[in-house]
Amino acid sequence: MIGNDIVDLALARKESNWKRKGFLDKIFTQKEQWLIANAQNPEVMVWNLWSRKEAAYKIYNRETGIREYIPMQLVCYYENETTGTVFCNERVYYTETIITNVSVYTIATTKLELFSQIKKINLDDKVIKTNGIPFRIDSSIASLNPVSITHHGRFWEGITL
Repeated sequence: MIGNDIVDLALARKESNWKRKGFLDKIFTQKEQWLIANAQNPEVMVWNLWSRKEAAYKIYNRETGIREYIPMQLVCYYENETTGTVFCNERVYYTETIITNVSVYTIATTKLELFSQIKKINLDDKVIKTNGIPFRIDSSIASLNPVSITHHGRFWEGITL
């Protein structure tokens, strides 16, 4: 299983006041808030942790069929700015994050070896949703392949196995 999430930093800066009272308390654990407070760039750390939670949530939702707002149940264990794990209700998700000057992009998997199997999809690939979950139509072998799609502001990314 895979999930992904992207944050357009310019749009996040414009639309989300992460410094407002109570924002961090609703989304991040005390340890995550400590990482943010002690980061060289706290704003990027907020979106790094957020994108990890979102990417992992996409897998959790696909696995369980449960759709709910649970950011505090998605707990990030931060190894470094590009790798870590997210735990949610006794499930573990592995993450890889790419940070640029304009975006934060995270891919999550249920197994480390899946990272080497991930392929990008194009915006024009045929994708259908079943119960809100996207699948890519592979007409050459008449099958549906699970995909994860994310978009925010100027950015769109789609992946499959």
